[in-house]
Amino acid sequence: MKDEYIIVLDFLSRGRADSRKAEPTVQGIGVSFLNLLEIVLKPDITVKTGDLIYIGEMKRDKVRYIKGRIRYDELTAFAKDQLEEVIDKIITQNEKKFVDFFNTAGPVSTRLHSLELLPGIGKKHMWAIINERRKKKFEDFEDLKKRVGMLPEPKRMIKKRIIEELKESDRHRLFVISPPSQTSR
Repeated sequence: MKDEYIIVLDFLSRGRADSRKAEPTVQGIGVSFLNLLEIVLKPDITVKTGDLIYIGEMKRDKVRYIKGRIRYDELTAFAKDQLEEVIDKIITQNEKKFVDFFNTAGPVSTRLHSLELLPGIGKKHMWAIINERRKKKFEDFEDLKKRVGMLPEPKRMIKKRIIEELKESDRHRLFVISPPSQTSR
């Protein structure tokens, strides 16, 4: 599962301090699969935080090559600071995808439902969501909040969960594909 686009979290014009080569490096997050990636730009290309960069299989106008996936702890301090805001933007732009999670989420095991992996959702909220979606699928976050009483802010729950997954705090994955098996450094 490869991302076609990443959003820039940090631009290092001379690369990381621990890198052997001084090359313009970007740390970013994939828009579709939320991969944390490091890419090297072509010479004389500069970008800023929040920029969208094409990294797909077709001709790349800004990217020289993709260094690979990185772990949360390999992000620069600045990239970590930008992460929440960028994830917020991704959730907003892909609201239907995240609302569909509430419409289709199933059990992880006989004792645990995937909805319960979201911060703030226990058995009561889980059953309220399941019962409401049986009547009619949720259309958006507002519909979800209206129909499920006392539900914490859905967008905030998803954002917290994504960050937990990026930090590898839990072995279960709802939104982020599994991290690289070993660090590329």
